[in-house]
Amino acid sequence: MFGVVLWSDTDERKAVIWCEDHGDLAFYKQSEHEEQLPLDAGDWVQFDMTMDRDMRYAHNPRLVSEGVCHGLADALGDAGVQQVKKQPETRTARNTAEIIPFASLQKERGARNKGAALPHRA
Repeated sequence: MFGVVLWSDTDERKAVIWCEDHGDLAFYKQSEHEEQLPLDAGDWVQFDMTMDRDMRYAHNPRLVSEGVCHGLADALGDAGVQQVKKQPETRTARNTAEIIPFASLQKERGARNKGAALPHRA
C-alpha cells in the first residue's frame, strides 16, 4: 500500500500514515531490530499493512519520495476545522451522523404522494 506520513516522531520511532484507499490511518512503530528510516510528515511511502483489533499497522516502510505532500496534515486539519464550523447543531458529537426528525420525513413523503391513491385493502 502507498500512503503519506501525516505525523512522525523520530525519537520515538513512530509515524501515522494516511493510506491511499482513504480508509483508517495506519500506525507505524519501528522495531529495535530495523534499520532506522527517518520518516517526516509529507513523505510518500510504500508499506506492508496488517490489521489487529480494527487497527491498521504499517510494516517495512520504503520511502518513495521525500516531502512530496509537505503541509498535508495542516491542510487536513484546517479543512476539518472549517467543516466543523459549518455543521448544524443537529450533528452528533463525533460529527458522523445528522439527526433528522421522523415527522419531517413523513411530511416530505406526504407531499410527494399527495393525490396518489392508496392501495385498496380487502
